[in-house]
Amino acid sequence: MELIEQLKKPLLFSGLNNTDLAELAAITVRRAFVKGETLFCEGEEATGFYLLISGSIKLCRMSPDGREKVLHFVQPRETFAEAAFFGDGKYPAEARAMEAGEVLYLPRQGFMELMSHNPNFAFNLVVSLSLMLRQFVRQIEELSFADVTSRLASFLVRRAAEDSTKFGGITYIDLGIKKGELASRLGTASETISRTLRKLKDEGIIEVQRNRVLVHQMEKLQKLSERHE
Repeated sequence: MELIEQLKKPLLFSGLNNTDLAELAAITVRRAFVKGETLFCEGEEATGFYLLISGSIKLCRMSPDGREKVLHFVQPRETFAEAAFFGDGKYPAEARAMEAGEVLYLPRQGFMELMSHNPNFAFNLVVSLSLMLRQFVRQIEELSFADVTSRLASFLVRRAAEDSTKFGGITYIDLGIKKGELASRLGTASETISRTLRKLKDEGIIEVQRNRVLVHQMEKLQKLSERHE
């Protein structure tokens, strides 16, 4: 029953009933991972996809000049690598653990068999991939049209909505990633992120405390993020 409860959480399986979930649980494999471990590499044969239960995973690719580009930071209750079911059947990116945790592994062959006799599985997969496509379109728009200040402001506003606390008119945001990883995600250099953070600090909008950002003027930060929304 615990496994079924965990399978209920991601959007991909939200339309499934308990009978469907029980079938899914029968093919699911638990896997623990340690910090720094690679779950799969770019170009490897896609044998299945994953649901993150705990810990943190980043999906990344290497650019031709050797720089790492972070495509997505996977959070608990999210599925990832579903896109590998299509195309050439290879993983399009590397999945690397930022923190130790656990995933549920769903083998491709077993899941395809479920899809063949139950359209609910196929429908939910299409919905998940559509939302993933929308997310990547947004990321491309940010990298193409927004300056670094706007991209950083947008990231902070989203993080505030996802995970933050408020005290005395100040919003406390846990970045959740290192500055270098944030720079990769926003398509810029670490030095540029540091300069932009200092600029926002000098303007009295934010304050940085290690891996935490204190937002003193959320309204100004939101206006900066809206320049590309």
